Amino acid sequence: MNTLFDKIWDAHVVQQVDDGPTQLYIDRLYCHEVTSPQAFEGMRSRGLRCFRPEQIICMPDHNTPTHDQDKPISDPVSKAQVDLLAQNAHDFGLTHYGMMSKDNGIIHVVGPEKGLSLPGMTIVCGDSHTSTHGALGAVAFGIGTSEVEMVMASQCILQQKPKSMRITINGTLQKGVTAKDVALYLMAQLTTSGATGYFVEYAGEVVRHLSMEGRLTLCNLSIEMGARGGMIAPDEVTFEYVKGREYAPKGEAWDKAVAYWKTLKSGADAVFDKELTFDAKDIEPRITYGTNPGMGIGITESIPQITQKEPSLLCNFQKALDYMGFKAGEKLLGKKIDYVFLGACTNGRIEDFRAFASIVKGRKKADGVVAWLVPGSWAVRKQIEEEGLDKVLADAGFEIRQPGCSACLAMNDDKVPAGKYAVSTSNRNFEGRQGPGSRTILCSPLVAAACAVTGVITDPREVMSDK
Repeated sequence: MNTLFDKIWDAHVVQQVDDGPTQLYIDRLYCHEVTSPQAFEGMRSRGLRCFRPEQIICMPDHNTPTHDQDKPISDPVSKAQVDLLAQNAHDFGLTHYGMMSKDNGIIHVVGPEKGLSLPGMTIVCGDSHTSTHGALGAVAFGIGTSEVEMVMASQCILQQKPKSMRITINGTLQKGVTAKDVALYLMAQLTTSGATGYFVEYAGEVVRHLSMEGRLTLCNLSIEMGARGGMIAPDEVTFEYVKGREYAPKGEAWDKAVAYWKTLKSGADAVFDKELTFDAKDIEPRITYGTNPGMGIGITESIPQITQKEPSLLCNFQKALDYMGFKAGEKLLGKKIDYVFLGACTNGRIEDFRAFASIVKGRKKADGVVAWLVPGSWAVRKQIEEEGLDKVLADAGFEIRQPGCSACLAMNDDKVPAGKYAVSTSNRNFEGRQGPGSRTILCSPLVAAACAVTGVITDPREVMSDK
């Protein structure tokens, strides 16, 4: 029998080019302001209209400021890109969720929460973290700008079929360990290129017990192992999450959809190109110490001593440590931090804010720490307020900002200054990712909260134990 990936892929094949790629039908195209302008311009230059405009959703997120969104964007480049997306969406008759719209936010947060992303779909966007949507049981992956234009024009794309990998995580997660920690652990085990060329299906007891928010986080970070995408078979957790959402099927259509979605799982005898198995007991809360997401350790561990004989590996390892101001063999616990960022398409959902609030409740933000708490959408912000989390956070000295990608990639005003340490729930810690010269330590919302109230890198279990 076929894998879950095979079932969805094969159902969307339009034709197979001899000795070439597959022409794959795409159910949903998401467009944001950074990777779409050239695609729209290409469509104009050829006198084309979008083939199926109702299947294309446009939304600014990368360049949007996270404060004063009701005022003109001050940065001219950001303003130009956001304004151009609105104009292009209007000219091509596409759905556009602009700034200050109740439907706006980070596209990879809004898609699932509105039911625009559904099990069994093929989903693409000019953004690598499109893999997020695979958590719903979809084949979702990032594409280039020329491919965005291809989908606009034909609702199809030419793709080589990736190989398949299944990662099984058995056991039960320990206290304080989240989906983010699982993902950071997998990246360290596989390295940032260990899944290159593969589409990953996550399975096992740990995955089955993850909430949908946790699954979205795990699939979001698949790309950081080099994978083409990640996915999880839809189950009752999925159906419960999707049911009643704005674009989800209703009535008889819902029953019919669920009956089909229940068939979307790998067969007992499905053959994967690669299988890996891990045990939850080996995973503790994690942090990164270097300049790629695979350079991570358990929060109680020490930075490793590099033993590779390959000079280039040793050089890159040392270069990363020099940039971060760390040394091999040292622990990071107790290291002073300057910034805390909660948000991004990785950890900007309601569950992440609940986790952060559970740590800071009854405590105060540490002096000298700048904290940016940025919901992934206006819907998340509304839920934060409805649950009273904003009051809990305000009492502890934190402020909720407006939705956007924010300090994940510093294409907006939220930039970490050079030399400063930012504990971040985002997805990448490359040199300068959060601002020129900034130093990023990736972690979960629980770790971020613990650091925010202590001012130093802190094991969240230490803070959780005395509550």
